[in-house]
Amino acid sequence: MTIHIGEKVPSITLPASSGNEISLEDYKGKNIVLYFYPKDMTPGCTTEACDFRDLSEEWEKADAVVLGISPDPIKKHQAFIEKYGLPFPLLSDEDKTAAEAFDVWQLKKTFGKEYMGIVRSTFLINKEGVLIKEWRNVRVKNHADQVLHSLKESSDHE
Repeated sequence: MTIHIGEKVPSITLPASSGNEISLEDYKGKNIVLYFYPKDMTPGCTTEACDFRDLSEEWEKADAVVLGISPDPIKKHQAFIEKYGLPFPLLSDEDKTAAEAFDVWQLKKTFGKEYMGIVRSTFLINKEGVLIKEWRNVRVKNHADQVLHSLKESSDHE
């Protein structure tokens, strides 16, 4: 079951860095920037998280919440948030439920070695819970700005 643009996103509930569980349903009436990343504390993932963090005021103005998801356990998420002052929750997808629903848990290849892992991807979900845009195999540089630009554009057409 892969989610496609124009479809309602299923209500996925995961443990969050805040200590409670967060469901996508909790954010009905808000735009959601849902980004999947491979691993806390790695260079690309840190840059991406900090880029989303640095646009906090802009997300707020656009009536959007940012949610990061990786297979890392809650303890690692909490350390990552603390170290970099991330103002948004990170969700722990240790059993890959969300990653599989969004089709980002895939076979990857690095230096000739194959393994299963998260393909860095971002999904923009509107206030009605419908997927309106996706970025797969994301290059981190300027990515958060691209997402914000798309969000503003989609809001202009409402």
